[in-house]
Amino acid sequence: MTGFRRGVRLGVDVGRARVGVSRCDPDGMLAVPVETVPRTDASLQRLAEIAKEYEPIEFVVGLPVNMHGEDTPSTTDARDFASALAVLTSIPVRLVDERLSTVSAHAALRSSGRTQRNSRSIVDQVAAVVLLQHAIDTEKSTGSPAGSVAPTPEEPA
Repeated sequence: MTGFRRGVRLGVDVGRARVGVSRCDPDGMLAVPVETVPRTDASLQRLAEIAKEYEPIEFVVGLPVNMHGEDTPSTTDARDFASALAVLTSIPVRLVDERLSTVSAHAALRSSGRTQRNSRSIVDQVAAVVLLQHAIDTEKSTGSPAGSVAPTPEEPA
């Protein structure tokens, strides 16, 4: 675990209808689901409340790029969401490539016997677990945090 920064992290899978939330323990042993937040004007505030409960050192927000690593409309939405979350909470936000996290989440749920229809309410949480676990594993194996810091609007001079 050389170079691993100890502390709770919250994983966030931003979707157009729902936001999946996961967390890990301070030692990064395991990412687990927290809740699915409906994507409304109150989504950011709910994440701020969750952050008060878990006191994370950072948020890890999934960055949905296409299979060629290029931006999509969802990429812009996730970046905007991440920046707003950083401004609202004053907690650092890292953007991490989330290619295939939802696909992996659906596969895991299918292998546990759940259909896609009866998994709709939790698939976003599972996707958030997948992306957070990937970020933790990356930091543990490389000694550097996964992804990049979400940009925040510059303060006026």
